[in-house]
Amino acid sequence: MKYTVEIEIDQPIDKVIELFDNPDTMGQWMEGLQSFEHLSGTPGQPGAKSKLKFKMGNREFEMIETVTVRNLPEEFTGTYEADGVFNSVRNSFIKLSDTKTKYVTENEFQLKGFMKVMAFLMPGAFKKQSLKFMGDFKKFAESQN
Repeated sequence: MKYTVEIEIDQPIDKVIELFDNPDTMGQWMEGLQSFEHLSGTPGQPGAKSKLKFKMGNREFEMIETVTVRNLPEEFTGTYEADGVFNSVRNSFIKLSDTKTKYVTENEFQLKGFMKVMAFLMPGAFKKQSLKFMGDFKKFAESQN
């Protein structure tokens, strides 16, 4: 399953990149994130691995992030692996004006088992979750001076 989503953020591109590239602020906008733990490699650079722990409702899960491309603002790509899910996300940022930035994500999911059934029954749920994270990041970014 592949899809692309985008959102416009009322902040200069340099500010958006600064906020996006700071793992210490992820918990302020990424709902359910309990922790972000660096595991190996140079943080934020290709090959770096981190563990993200989430709690959504009564459900807790972990995913492993591997940075594959870092060429901001044009591209920051990572893979995210959890039980039954392999997700590749290409993030890019486009300067629209001195005060406005377009944030685009290209998402590709490879699913197994129960998650494959979920995607078949609720195909819009994955895109909806991506848009929610982007909307939450937009609100966070626009609240920063």
